[in-house]
Amino acid sequence: MIEALYALVGLVLAIVAAHTFADTAHPRRWTSGAFWLLFALTFLLGGRVPPQAIGVAVIAMALLAGFGGVRGGAHASGDAEARRASAVRLGNRIFLPALAISVVTLVYALLVPGGAFVGLGIGCIVAWLAALLVTRDTPLQSMREARRLIDALGWAAVLPQMLAMLGLVFTAAGVGKAVAAVATAYVDVNSLVVGVLVFALGMALFTIVMGNAFAAFPIMVGGIGVPVLVGVHHADPAVVAAIGMFSGYCGTLVTPMAANFNLVPVALLELEDRYAVIKAQAMTALPLLVCNIILLLVLVHR
Repeated sequence: MIEALYALVGLVLAIVAAHTFADTAHPRRWTSGAFWLLFALTFLLGGRVPPQAIGVAVIAMALLAGFGGVRGGAHASGDAEARRASAVRLGNRIFLPALAISVVTLVYALLVPGGAFVGLGIGCIVAWLAALLVTRDTPLQSMREARRLIDALGWAAVLPQMLAMLGLVFTAAGVGKAVAAVATAYVDVNSLVVGVLVFALGMALFTIVMGNAFAAFPIMVGGIGVPVLVGVHHADPAVVAAIGMFSGYCGTLVTPMAANFNLVPVALLELEDRYAVIKAQAMTALPLLVCNIILLLVLVHR
């Protein structure tokens, strides 16, 4: 099932690439189309070709994006009065497809243990069908809208996958062990306060750099959480893990590397300030990180 969902994502991206190639008014249609086509091939052929081939594709995508080859095309916004009339006609029914994703994912996850990811994919398919039914539009128009949204996101749409791979690379390279070696050499591990500070702040900082708390988690838990907090101070592993993740999420709130949280909303809402979401969240992230540090100190020996 999961392979079928990957293939479906690849098919949508391939259609986006084809539309981009066919857009003669696009300022970078060949390089942009190549970028989305390569991204599509990673989903369509990822398990069928040598890993080196996917690596070459990823490097090519990075070069295309890095040298400014990925741009959005011009999209007709339609008549404003017609869009307003459509919004009035649809009313709250427009939210049904979005709700379908959550409902289907939850039901599938409850019925099939460990099937949340597949449930999410099925939920998206159900939501797409529901959107066609509610709006009475065509599948072709949905592909046009898919391209418009992907153009709005640009290369940032690839960041979640890239950052997930970066976390695996860091873990395989032994970054966690290196962090542990540095911490034990230069930090007073016999002090619980110092250990908690290094762990919580490290989770936030690594998340800021990597854009993903899940990628930072194995590094900081392997480097500080287990050997120092659990091993030396006999801390409760459940508390260390849970509040450590919360500390990482504080970093998520203030980093552009977490594109799906902080850059995607800016693109979708067409905000002028690229960092508007980060600025709005910063005053929540900092006090929350302080609270997490205090909670760790209070609950670590519960």
